Amino acid sequence: MIRKPYIPGLHGKARRRGLSEYGQQLIEKQKVRHVYGISEKQFKNYFKEIVDQKGNKEELLVSKLESRLDNIVFRLGWAQSRALARQLVNHGHISVNQRKVDIPSYQVKKEAFIQIKEKSKKLAPFRDLKTILKKYEVPVWLSLDKQKLIGKIIDQPKIADIGKVGEIGMIIEYYSR
Repeated sequence: MIRKPYIPGLHGKARRRGLSEYGQQLIEKQKVRHVYGISEKQFKNYFKEIVDQKGNKEELLVSKLESRLDNIVFRLGWAQSRALARQLVNHGHISVNQRKVDIPSYQVKKEAFIQIKEKSKKLAPFRDLKTILKKYEVPVWLSLDKQKLIGKIIDQPKIADIGKVGEIGMIIEYYSR
């Protein structure tokens, strides 16, 4: 068999065009959704909430996504992935301001304290956490007491603080249609 550099069919040799602007926006949205592990409905609701607010829409959306409890558990270094962080929150191992919260999408406010419940510290995911955290660098908008395993939100997360997740501007354009 001869392998040809184009797809089969009548129009296979025709030049393939790049993705449309809509296609690029859709891919960026799906990429960010996948990174944070949220559904389309949740993502759309986050956008609806920030539309009415004043300020930079990109900053507001990033702040909404980063302020989720499962994401904060991940950012504090208590879980190796956001999926594991989501599971830890779901199983009730995390408390916010000394109250058990088992909703991964819970929006944690500024100045809130996040900690691992005392009973849960003996479990497998948290056993060698203190040794892992010695090398871990916490984001600037969070603080962490590595001995007591208590995290605190110092400030709202900014785009510059979180690094490159995706083209947030394209996502804003996608939902602004």
